[in-house]
Amino acid sequence: MKTVIACLIGCCLVAPASAQTLRERLKERVRNRLEKAPAPQATSSAVTSAGTFTFSVESGGRTRFYKLHVPKKLDLSKPAPVVFAFHGGGGDMEYQSRDDRYGFIGKSESEGFAVVFPNGYSRLRSGKLATWNAGACCGDARDEKIDDVGFIRDLLIQLRGQIKVDDTRIFAAGMSNGAMISYRLACEMPGTFRAIMAVAGTDNTLDCAPAKPISVLHIHARNDDHVLFDGGVGPGARDPKKVTEFKSVPATIAKWVKLNGCKADTTRTLEVPGAVCNVHAACNGGVRVQLCTTDKGGHSWPGGAKPRSGEPPSKALSATDVMWDFFRQ
Repeated sequence: MKTVIACLIGCCLVAPASAQTLRERLKERVRNRLEKAPAPQATSSAVTSAGTFTFSVESGGRTRFYKLHVPKKLDLSKPAPVVFAFHGGGGDMEYQSRDDRYGFIGKSESEGFAVVFPNGYSRLRSGKLATWNAGACCGDARDEKIDDVGFIRDLLIQLRGQIKVDDTRIFAAGMSNGAMISYRLACEMPGTFRAIMAVAGTDNTLDCAPAKPISVLHIHARNDDHVLFDGGVGPGARDPKKVTEFKSVPATIAKWVKLNGCKADTTRTLEVPGAVCNVHAACNGGVRVQLCTTDKGGHSWPGGAKPRSGEPPSKALSATDVMWDFFRQ
């Protein structure tokens, strides 16, 4: 047994190409399994009660999918606040809607807002391994120039026929690549979205000239190993060709402070061991730009859970709780 273990360790040390080949074979096996997975099963029934539903919508010549959660305490006879929750690159709507990872559905139930989980672009029928075209990033959605802003516009038209939407309280929140598409929506749909929250993903839009101010909340770990706090691609990025040289967090905040006409002064809104939040509150139109940083957590959703190996998310704050506190102000 010791000989076998020594051999395995030695092989790993002297034959990294073999280890890489093994990883590639495993990735190919997973992809083959996902390619055989069926497409999401969309419902055609009207929304007449609380629950979680899957819908499809035609957009840009493609059938796109999204999940909708309606909480029990929501009065369907009245306009509802709506949060769009965008998954990260390589994720999908099913993963983003998992409450043990992100907590959107639990927060929806306690606070009474509807949640939409759009699915990014994927070449797979199942919609897995999806990405968003957020400008300079990411993956197939960027490379194939998918009109994801058009998708959200089309989704919202359909959503308004499914539930009553409070047009003054529509928000976007996202993780990583999902944060990046949230920034693009802030640039191109500021009259639709009242505020956005971006976690672990900076503003990598190609063009940005919002017609009106919009509130921005950004949350980022200082030791993020994928989207580096000070800019660039970190070692945690799986395939640098599928991403970009990410803009830094300071550059992102400075951009939105300028776009929103905010004063440079900030107010500390949160200070706990491992995390701080500072807000620019003196901005045009009464909007705000807030930055929360955690000391640790890497590339993850603070307060959530991470399925793969690596550094666990920071527990110094809950991104979902901070999000709703910011949105409802």
